[in-house]
Formats: sequence, C-alpha cells, structure tokens
Amino acid sequence: MLRLSDGQVESLWDDVLPGEVRELPQDLAALDVLLRDLVLLKPIASQWRAEAVSHGRPTISMESYVRLMVVKQRTGWGYETLVREVSDSLHLRRFCLIALGERVPHESTVRKLTRRLGADVVEELTRCVIAKAQREMRLKPRAARIDSTVVEADVRYPSDAALSLDGARTLARQALKLTALVGTDIGHVRDRSRALGRRLRAISRTVGRRTGERKAQVLALTEQAGELLARSVREARRLALAARRRARGRGAQRKQRIAGEPIPDRLVSMFDPDARPIRKGKLGKPNEFGYVLQICEITQNTRRGARGFILPASTMPGNPPESKLLPHTTRELERLGLRPREVALDGGFERRPSTEALARLVPERVFIAGRQQPGSRRTQRRLARYRTGAEGRISHLKRSYGLRRSRLKGQAGMRTWSAWSILAYNLDTLAIRTT
Repeated sequence: MLRLSDGQVESLWDDVLPGEVRELPQDLAALDVLLRDLVLLKPIASQWRAEAVSHGRPTISMESYVRLMVVKQRTGWGYETLVREVSDSLHLRRFCLIALGERVPHESTVRKLTRRLGADVVEELTRCVIAKAQREMRLKPRAARIDSTVVEADVRYPSDAALSLDGARTLARQALKLTALVGTDIGHVRDRSRALGRRLRAISRTVGRRTGERKAQVLALTEQAGELLARSVREARRLALAARRRARGRGAQRKQRIAGEPIPDRLVSMFDPDARPIRKGKLGKPNEFGYVLQICEITQNTRRGARGFILPASTMPGNPPESKLLPHTTRELERLGLRPREVALDGGFERRPSTEALARLVPERVFIAGRQQPGSRRTQRRLARYRTGAEGRISHLKRSYGLRRSRLKGQAGMRTWSAWSILAYNLDTLAIRTT
C-alpha cells in the first residue's frame, strides 16, 4: 500500500532537546522547505501500480524515502552506511522525518524501492523541480550548455582471460544449483577457476616483460583460457537451456580477439553485460568502461560561475556519438517548454546534425567549440568560456553527487543512479536560489 506522508513526526522527546539540536543546518533547512511540497511526490503516486495503491503491506513514507535518497547522493554513502548514519544523527532524523522513537527503515527496503521506482519516476521528479523553479522563480533560461561524459560501471578493469575466469566460475556455480534440483546423474560442470587463475597470473607476469614476444605469449595464454572456458560451456549445454543462453556468444568473442578482428559489441563484464569500453581521448584514462551520458545545463546568464538546472540526462547503449544523443536532449527541452537563445556545444558535435536537431528550438546562436562561428570575437570568447563551464559542472556532479561511478548494474540501473544524482543537484540549486 502506497504511503506518501506520515504527517506529524515529532513526539514528546523533541521537547526535551535543546533548541540548537531541533534546528536543522542551513543547507538541510532549505532542502526541508522545498521537499515539504507534496506536489513533488505526485510522479511516485501516478507510476505506482493501481492495484497496489490501497492494498497490501504499507510502504515506508515516500516523503522520507526521497529525503533518504537525497542524503545518500549528497554524501556518497552506501545503503548500510546511510541507515546507520541517519539512525545516529538527530539532525538527519529530523530532516528525513523519522521520529526519535521510530526505527530507521532497513537498507534492503531503501534499495528495493530504488529498483522498483526506476529512472522514469526520478526523472519526472526532476521535471517537477524545474517546473517549480519556472513557476516560483520565473526561471527563463537564456543559454544551455551540453556535453557528454562517461559514467563508470561498477566493474574491475576487464581482460579476456578475466572474463573467461568469471564465465567458468559462474557456469560452475549455476550448474551446482541445477544439479541440486534435477540430480547429479545427468552430469556436472567442472570448476576450472584454478586453472584459469594460473593462466591469468601468467599473463600478468608476461605483460611486465620487456621482450618483443610478449604479445604472442599473451595471445597464446588467452587462447588457452578460452579453450578451458569452451570445455565448461560444452558441459553446461548438456545441463539446461538457461545455461546454454548464458554461454552463447562467449566463444565467438574469444575467437575474434585471437584473430585480431574488431568487436563492436564487446562484453567487458559477466555481471554488468550492458557496460561497454569507451575511449574519450583522456591521457589519464584512455579506456573507460561504462556508459555515455549527455548532460544539459540551462542557465539564466553566461557569466562566470553561472549555476543552472540540469535536465534529465540522455543516454543510449554502447558508445554513441554526441550528435546522436542531441535529439533526445532537444525533446527534453521542448517537453519543459524551454527555448534558450544560445546553445554551447562541445567540439565533438557535428555541425549539420546538431543544427538540424536544434532547429525546432529556434536558438539565436549555436556555438560549437573549436569551429569557426559567425559573430564578434567578444561573443566567441564569452561562449567559449561559458561552454568550458560544462566540464566543471560534470566534475562537480562526479565529486559531490556520485556521478563518477554507478553502483547499480545495467543500463537501467545507471539511468536510475544518474537520475538521483541530477535530482539532488537540482534541489540544492533551487534551495540556494530561494534562500
């Protein structure tokens, strides 16, 4: 049963507390005023299953849940740490509307609710925050800056041998579960993780050598690891259709790797199959593994230090080019009724597709970094400086709101994680503007 608010949460114990304890810190107090508007919770009620709104076991208060998730994204805590810290802090208890005599919800409750609500609900909450800013602050954005970034998947640095090790270990573990159900007389899948581990360690030692033969030796060891995995695959195919689906495609990737052929849809993790290798040309991180996210920030001016609101991010599986994500961002601007006069883009955008995608917004000026543009030199310097601020904003989101790495698996999990990061940032921005 859906429960949006618990109403009054104070008790007699609150009268005993000193006044400075009952008062929230300035940042939490500003957020508390914003989140008391129950209009922001309407997307949760509208997306909840109709048959579960008034029947079943009551949920925790959605008002408290949203506040818990905002605290989580602002602090970078995990679910267990979040519950522990909120339970021990009087200020956080009061902010999350949890009375002193009540137990803080279990971490599994918060985690399962996050998965159940998904990204669409959180993105709608973000739109409600921007609409609130338009309604109460008369927000009229003059400019928008758009850039893409990589949200890292929660995986280790991949290699073919490590994938073979994970695959063989996973097949053996799943086979044990199947044989426990159907009996051991139909066969088994041998756990070859020790043999694969020896090959993996041998690869690590070989890579460190300064000989010209190390590449051939690494490829030979990788082929041996692939053969061991192929044996496990053949054994798993005799057990169940589910294991066959799990195994399909792994041998093909190994053969392409040995032959030196490109793999456009390369698997980098058995446990996050949606993550992809991405090259952005960074010196410190030439290869990243995760997802591409396009960030659009709308601001009321283009001055130094301009801080605006961020729209729900655009993303696609794989490593799409900047211009391919731009139509999704444009539709988001249209949905919110936002028509910025100036749009500043990164140098990775192609001129013709970008101009066509932004044509419906009818901007006065579209600036693409590193390209010759019409207009005065003063305007070009101003927009170039304004566009550079997108890099700082992305860094701000990664450092302060957890956008550096998604702790939720899969494309859907990454969308949910990034949506909460953007919502927490927009709430902080609105709280700064209203205080």
